[in-house]
Amino acid sequence: MFNWRVVDDLGTITPAQWQGLDTQDNPFLSYAFLSGLEKFDCLKHQNWQPCHIVIEENNELLGFMPLYIKEDSFGEFVFDWAWADAYHQAGRNYYPKLVSAIPFTPVGGKRLLINKSHDSGAIKQALLNAALSLMDEKLYSSLHILFPEKGDLGVLTDSAGLKRITIQYHWLNKGYRDFQDFTESLTSKKRKKIIKERRDIKKSGVEIERLNGAEISSEQWNTFYQFYCRTFYSKGGEPRLTLDFFKSLGKVLPDQTLLVMAKTGEDYIAGAFAMSDQNTLYGRHWGCNQYLPNLHFELCYYQTIEYTIERQLERLDAGVQGEHKLARGFHPVAMPSAHWIREEDFRNAIANYLDRETTMMQEHIEMLESHLPFRLE
Repeated sequence: MFNWRVVDDLGTITPAQWQGLDTQDNPFLSYAFLSGLEKFDCLKHQNWQPCHIVIEENNELLGFMPLYIKEDSFGEFVFDWAWADAYHQAGRNYYPKLVSAIPFTPVGGKRLLINKSHDSGAIKQALLNAALSLMDEKLYSSLHILFPEKGDLGVLTDSAGLKRITIQYHWLNKGYRDFQDFTESLTSKKRKKIIKERRDIKKSGVEIERLNGAEISSEQWNTFYQFYCRTFYSKGGEPRLTLDFFKSLGKVLPDQTLLVMAKTGEDYIAGAFAMSDQNTLYGRHWGCNQYLPNLHFELCYYQTIEYTIERQLERLDAGVQGEHKLARGFHPVAMPSAHWIREEDFRNAIANYLDRETTMMQEHIEMLESHLPFRLE
């Protein structure tokens, strides 16, 4: 048996305690990222209320589950608005609910973080049981664990979690020597299109800079942040992350932070933000103040593909949505989530829905795979 408690401020846990957890070098599970979201006011006005599950023993952090109380479904990327609408039509409340995820970040990884020197199986089960107890005790409608590590799916589904599949798009490094080597693996039509798109950017006089965290000046962060905000404002939304949060990542995680900036003459016109671990580059945010055809593809796909090859990383995770990524060599990837619905009638209805949806999603992935742009060997 493990004692657990709820923590609403990660600042009450020290970086030294956090270092004992097995985060697999995932930057989004780092203390700097998760605590920074709270410290630099990224969550306060976005309906992500921290209620993390913590298991400790003799001041040693044995287990941790990032957990949030949600009053809406924004920033999750596993869409359950229809479920909320069904609750509303039935005269019941879907919100608040519990969500274990990285806010605003559709990246897979551990959600049951375990101290590297302890029995992982028992602590994982204790973390999950604690979250389910919290759901029942507080009468939250549901618990959702989004994009968990696939190795933990057994623990989740064995505990009656309903599995769901979401499609993401990942570029896989098949040992390419350079970008040209990659394009030579494509069909002639797709290869020529990419080459033309890149050539047009060069002809337009755009210069590209790739900057890791320690190389990024305060002025460059300020400029990128303006681009980032414009992306949200152009869609009628509000920026989620703050400028101080971005700057903190550059300082604390310099080797895992990347900006790709485009400029004409002395002026920057666009930028893209990414983070990395030992195996993967994660493309995250983009913005611009001047439209140029194909500039988005150059910064968010082609530059990051080149970076992935140069660093000998295994993949580029470009996140959810966008079947146009297929033509640029990205593969459709099934990303799981797990869901617990407290009320039995809704749990049964959602389970039936997910059975049908999963079949359709698997068929859709097979269809997408048939449209990949690679040459037949």
